[in-house]
Order: sequence, then C-alpha cells, then structure tokens
Amino acid sequence: MPDVSVQQLSKTFGTTSVLEQVDFTIGDGEFFTLLGPSGCGKSTTLNCIAGLERPTSGRITVGDTTFVDVDRKVFLSPEERNLGMVFQSYALWPHMTVAANLAMPLKIRKVGRDEQARRITEALDKVGLAQLQDRIPHQLSGGQQQRVALARALVYSPGVLLLDEPLSNLDAKLREQARAWLKRLQEDLGITTVYVTHDQDEALALSDRIAVMSGGDMLQIGSPHEIYEQPAAAAVAAFVGRCNFLRGRVEACGSGTTTIRLADGGDVVRVAAATPAPVGQDVTVAIRPEKLEVVPADGAAGAVNLLGTQILTRSYVGSHYEYDVRLGDHVVQVESTRDGLSGRVCLAFAPEAALLYLDAALPADAEDLLTLQV
Repeated sequence: MPDVSVQQLSKTFGTTSVLEQVDFTIGDGEFFTLLGPSGCGKSTTLNCIAGLERPTSGRITVGDTTFVDVDRKVFLSPEERNLGMVFQSYALWPHMTVAANLAMPLKIRKVGRDEQARRITEALDKVGLAQLQDRIPHQLSGGQQQRVALARALVYSPGVLLLDEPLSNLDAKLREQARAWLKRLQEDLGITTVYVTHDQDEALALSDRIAVMSGGDMLQIGSPHEIYEQPAAAAVAAFVGRCNFLRGRVEACGSGTTTIRLADGGDVVRVAAATPAPVGQDVTVAIRPEKLEVVPADGAAGAVNLLGTQILTRSYVGSHYEYDVRLGDHVVQVESTRDGLSGRVCLAFAPEAALLYLDAALPADAEDLLTLQV
C-alpha cells in the first residue's frame, strides 16, 4: 500500500478560507485520523484527497502518482485515483441488492462477470455478510449497512481507504463494537486508511496517528498517547478528553519546575516545564480530571501541590465518580473511585501531572467552562 503525501494544501470557498497550508504524510498501511470539531476542515481535506474538491493550492501524491499539483495544473478525477471511500450516510442504492451495490464500481471498471462474483463474495466475507448478498439495504440493520458500504469500498482493491465519519449513525453500543471490528479489519488488510471524525474516543482507539485540526490548521500530529498526554496547545487539550484550565502567574522558575500562583484561590503550585517561563508571565495550567486526587481538607503527607476546594456535585458513571468542585469562583472537574465525598476537601497533584501553556488564551469552550460562576 502507498504513502499519502499532502503538501501546502489550501482551499477557499469564495472569500472564506477553509484550509491553510496543510502538510502531512501518511505511512504505508497506517491508520491516520483527521480529528476536530465541525467546520475545522477535516472533511474538506478528505474530499481533496478523494478528488471531490479541487484545492486552491498545494500538492497531493499517493505513492508515485500525483493526484493534484495546482502549480503544474495536474488534477486526476476521482475515478482515476483508485481510492475506496465510505461516506457518513453510506450512500447505498436503496433499490439494489447488496451484491448489486458491490457490483456497480466493478462494472464501471469493466470487470468481467465471473470476476465480479468472486470479488463480491470475497469482499462480503471480509465484513462477515456473505450470507446477506441478496438483501436490499432497508432489510439490513444500521451496522450491516455500514459493513456493506465498507465492502463496496474494498471490492475493487483500492490503494487507500477513505472513511468520512462512517460510525456516526450507529448507536453507542453498536458503535463500540463496530470500532473494534473496523480496527481488526484494517490491521488484517494492512490498507493505508484516512479516517475523519469529531469523536475523540474513536480517534484514540483506532488510530496509529492523529492530526488535530482547528480553523483549517493542523494543531498537532502524533500518536494517540502523545495527543492525550502531551497536547501541544491548550486547544488540543480542551478538545481531546476533558481538561481543567487554571489561570495563574509565574512567581519563580527552577530546574525543570515553574512555580505559579493561581488566580482562583491564590494557591501556589509547581508544574514541571521543559521551557522556562519568565517571572510575571501570565500562564494557563491544564490538568486532566483523572490526574487530580481528592484528599482530606487538612491535606496529605508528601503532596507537592494542594488546592483547597469544596464539593459541589457528584455523579456516578459506573467505573468511577465524577465530582464538580469549587475553586475560587470557578468549577473544577475531578474523577475518583471514592464515594460519598462532600464539604471541604483538597485536590492533590504531582508537578508532572499538569501541563503549562505560556499563552493564556483559551479555546471558547474551555473559556466558557472556566468562567462558569458557582
């Protein structure tokens, strides 16, 4: 399977810029996910690779084949690109049987009847639906329709598989099952895959690497572990998983540790930071709810960082409890396996459990959470 290279990709609709100088390379056999909120440019990027959109500038190559080179006026049509694509709506022909749906792309490619039958059976075997090839789409469940759409994308042996939020129409339980099944299938086939989603859990579970997008830009590209544990910007931390953002000001810098006085509550905390910050710099401390430990109000022996707080609400979510606590005039989210916490408590965390961002500007959704009055 070929590598996919996207270089300096830009796209405008009228006066609106949707993509701005996007660059990334997808390795042979890699599962690569474009992750971000609605309107960030992820589906436009996928459509440019598929040939459904013409970029304003840039270059796209797959292996040794140039799909798009705006400067050289090269643009291959979608049917010339040998790509398999599954749309969010599945786009199955409702009046055709499963077998007929799979036969259509083979007929377009002028594949013989006997070879069509062999490929259809083989593709449906891969998705576990060989026994349903005579049914029509409305006789199938949502999960089965999703598998048919995937089989149709695989039936002509594409070089790259493009998936545009293919699980979004499934209910939560079926979505989890389909996610595990899709990952196994992709690994078995070894096919280079580009996946678009706004669902962070899907991205973390499926991907070899993730590109987090916002406003037409790539904020960070990395492994699921890197994206979650070492987000390069506050916007990445806010979008991937839950995160608390605490404003503060630098009071001192030591060897690998920065001392910060928080604006809410006035507590002084130490945060591990590879890059020193100047004294007096406004910063944002980000910390995941699961990295905070609830301890008695009189503190805990050996704790480096303690925040005096008060329990506001408790929610039981199965494997743990989720607490909202008051810190100054704002709310902090905490995860704990302990039940029945109430009243005044402290939150403890290690310096390396928090992230430090020198730019105190926050994404809009994080800003809304931080400024929630209690």
